[in-house]
Amino acid sequence: MAYDFTKGLPAYADLPVKPGAPAGSSWGLWGDDDALGTLNLMTPERVKAARALIQRGDVFPLDWDLGLPNPPFFGRPPLSMEVTVSAHHGNGENDFIAFNPQGSSQWDGFRHIGANDPTVPCARYNGIPSEQHGVDHWARKGIVGRGVMVDVVRWREAQGRPLDMGGSDALTAAELIQILKDQKTTVQPGDVLMLRFGWTDWYQTLDPEIRVKLSKSRAPRSPGLIAGREMVETLWDLHIAAVVADNATVEVAPFSAGLSPEETAGTYNNLHQHLLPLLGIPMGELWNLGPLAADCAADGRYEVFLTSAPLNIKGGVSSTPNAIAIK
Repeated sequence: MAYDFTKGLPAYADLPVKPGAPAGSSWGLWGDDDALGTLNLMTPERVKAARALIQRGDVFPLDWDLGLPNPPFFGRPPLSMEVTVSAHHGNGENDFIAFNPQGSSQWDGFRHIGANDPTVPCARYNGIPSEQHGVDHWARKGIVGRGVMVDVVRWREAQGRPLDMGGSDALTAAELIQILKDQKTTVQPGDVLMLRFGWTDWYQTLDPEIRVKLSKSRAPRSPGLIAGREMVETLWDLHIAAVVADNATVEVAPFSAGLSPEETAGTYNNLHQHLLPLLGIPMGELWNLGPLAADCAADGRYEVFLTSAPLNIKGGVSSTPNAIAIK
């Protein structure tokens, strides 16, 4: 039986709501067989309300070049494309493309990583076996609603503390909330939080030899969200549908950067193992947010109508976002 939502959405401190579920998990909130997690918050009513955000009709594609970063990170295979001429259709051309869906702009699906919890080692979201998860569940629903831009890099520059793009520059929960306040932006349940660190824009300025060096690193240093219980709790209590960023990991890399030694040794030393398997919050990485962020800064509106159509691949671990924002 699913949670009684007449009580409102539970705070992180009140999780879990299902007896026997892991601590700090949303398992059972939408039923024992749920594979959507917080995407359930993108209700028809919230989708209809988000239509009002389309005022000019300007469109912002949010997928980065499928061939970037080049070389790919984390040992992932590069994009491969072959164009052939069809023997059956005159000079008609076809293409064959092979790529890792996590090589460029991506959604991390719930199969991607398991929980860092000794009571449920390596368990996936909602306790569902890994092979029964897949981005096809998300594809059949579609991801549509309100997106909220959080322009971290522009805010930090205004504070006189520019982000260190090549370093482990960690954004705290207090800073995240302050940016929203300074932007006069309110996060509503079911929103997609879009964090712009400026990393993809910075990457495109790098010389080829620096790109190769980054690709050989086990965990290329980059700015991102700090881990720790406070950040996990903050993201859940905002009741977002998903969180995306223009860096490679959403969270700071390496993951435990900025934490105390005690936190580093604890279970809250990274966000991936809390957001994906325990809370069911989808994570998007390497999104192309620069042009949209510039427009938001120009007109002072940091909310957009957002659509994303994940690949309909049964059992898929990840997907290109195929995302578009409209203002």
